[in-house]
Amino acid sequence: MRHVPDKQLLLLGGGHAHLNLLRRLRSEAPKGWQVTLVSPHPRQIYSGMLPGWVAGHYALDDCAISLASLCERAGIAFAQTAANGLDLARNEVLCADGERRRFDLVSIDTGPEPALSDLPGAADHALPVRPIEGFIAGWPDIERRWREHTGPFEVVVVGSGAAAVELAFAIQSRAAREGASGVRVCLVGRDAEPLAGTAGSVSRRVMRQLHARGMQWCENRWAVQILPGCIRFERASALPFDACLVATGAAAPHWPRAAGLSTDDAGFIRVDRTLRSVSHPQVFAAGDVAAHVDTRPKSGVFAVRAGDALAGNILAACNGTALTEWRPQRRALYLVSTGDGRAIASWGALSAFGRWAWIWKDWIDRRFVRRYQQ
Repeated sequence: MRHVPDKQLLLLGGGHAHLNLLRRLRSEAPKGWQVTLVSPHPRQIYSGMLPGWVAGHYALDDCAISLASLCERAGIAFAQTAANGLDLARNEVLCADGERRRFDLVSIDTGPEPALSDLPGAADHALPVRPIEGFIAGWPDIERRWREHTGPFEVVVVGSGAAAVELAFAIQSRAAREGASGVRVCLVGRDAEPLAGTAGSVSRRVMRQLHARGMQWCENRWAVQILPGCIRFERASALPFDACLVATGAAAPHWPRAAGLSTDDAGFIRVDRTLRSVSHPQVFAAGDVAAHVDTRPKSGVFAVRAGDALAGNILAACNGTALTEWRPQRRALYLVSTGDGRAIASWGALSAFGRWAWIWKDWIDRRFVRRYQQ
């Protein structure tokens, strides 16, 4: 009797939404399906704890989830390579290692790429926050340089979102802990205030903390080029720096649109409320790489919440049962660390600040990571 090969489920990327599926596959593996996770790194560094690592609150292992171990425990294959293309006519993923991996179903949770296309020189003369593994490799050199430097050491963080704000506070806190009084941190953004999309009280709290800690906020600055030791702006004088970090938001990978998937104007994969591609039913997507019917910010909060829905619908698709719709909550709790053992909490128009908010954030983050480490 001729062997009928298993159907193939490919999971591209080890993002937040895929973590829950990997965990569920330990006890709910679909019969007749071979599952493979494709990721360029054997671990995921939880982005919510990255500023805490910079500030010195966490060791790197505290923030790391082993994808390879999750796969081993679930009995699925792990391929350490990056997906860089799709052939939707043949149902194949084109990988950086030269392999073409066939699939019957594919789920994409690769996360965003750094939004550097409109900022020439960022990749050469600055340290982007994404990809996170690249940031982790580059950050110790900045610490080394400020320790060896005499006189003022100017650190510029480009960006005005939560990632940039938390990173700027973390750097200032780390320098203060080390007694590096010469380190001066400047946050540069395109808006009039940091965290412009949040309630006004949140932005005001951030501004008060920046001023209280001697940090500079450069508003309404549209960076157009990063040169060695200097940032050029559209309508402002150049800003010199000793170290520059870039946290300017998320950009879509080029290959989903190039493959023919339906995407939004920015190139993110358009999915329906079941997290299935609106153009290709064999494709699912979640996390920052997806464009949802119910538009929500590119945030780990929503990516984590999508994990349950994605896992349930992929298992349903494998088992031939009905999919269910996911409707993300309208509001989400945001906890923005200020790097000094305190945080700003916001819910809709409400906000508060204090050590209790950091304790809350620390508990949530540690619990999330431990769920997948154990």
